[in-house]
Amino acid sequence: MLASILASGLAVGAVYALIGITYNTMFATSRVMSFTAGQLGMLGGVLGSLFMLELDLPLVLALPLTLAACALIGVATEFVAVRPVLKSLDQHLYVLSTLAVALIIQQLTALGWGTEPRPFPRLLDLGSGMGDEKYWLPVATCAVTIFGLEYLYRRTLVGRAFIAVAEDNFAACALGLPERNLRIASYALAGAVGALAGFSGGQLLLAFFANGPLLNFYGFIPVALGGLGNNRGAVIGGLALGLFQQAANFTVGGIFSSVMVFTMFIAILLVAPQGLFGSPSTRRV
Repeated sequence: MLASILASGLAVGAVYALIGITYNTMFATSRVMSFTAGQLGMLGGVLGSLFMLELDLPLVLALPLTLAACALIGVATEFVAVRPVLKSLDQHLYVLSTLAVALIIQQLTALGWGTEPRPFPRLLDLGSGMGDEKYWLPVATCAVTIFGLEYLYRRTLVGRAFIAVAEDNFAACALGLPERNLRIASYALAGAVGALAGFSGGQLLLAFFANGPLLNFYGFIPVALGGLGNNRGAVIGGLALGLFQQAANFTVGGIFSSVMVFTMFIAILLVAPQGLFGSPSTRRV
């Protein structure tokens, strides 16, 4: 039982961590929590199954097409739901605008794909039992993604420009950085990361239109636990959440496991409102 908890918990936690990184990537350049993150993960599974099972495309074509499609949806989210809000005096309207886009994506997916969960194909056909690819592939994808983002942010000029805009977009604009273009690029990058979450976890979650709200919520918890904008914290929080959730499923099961997750989430935020790895917010005067 312990091996099952570890294998499934790490796999599911890695998917949650990737959705948390999707939240952070969009938030960094816009200061907007876009609630389309879970829908991007859902689309990663649906489009992957569509391309590979329905259209019979090989992995080398299906994966880039899925990433490109979700990147375009990320960019569309920036244009439709985020940019108009940034011009508004009440920027908290993003809660309504991004939720509206998320609902539209979910309903259009239900109309075009159907409301029944469909299988997701095996990608590499490696391993069996506890070593099955559905358990280690999300973890490997999460590891590659976080190392890739660390390299992007710390070793490239574009990544450093992302960090500059995230820390102070007004100063970045004053220095001549293209803040709007960088924001669009960050939403495209977030779309690709969300697609990787759904694609790598497709065998666990299946290709199901209702995965969006589930991933929205469980992907937000690692962000809250790890500290908003902290990708490393999101990974640690996501893996811890996955292990805790699977342990609760094995011990109490059913709706009680969700109650335990909610209880743990609230208890941690009461102790550390800024997250376990976040720094307390400071007010400029």
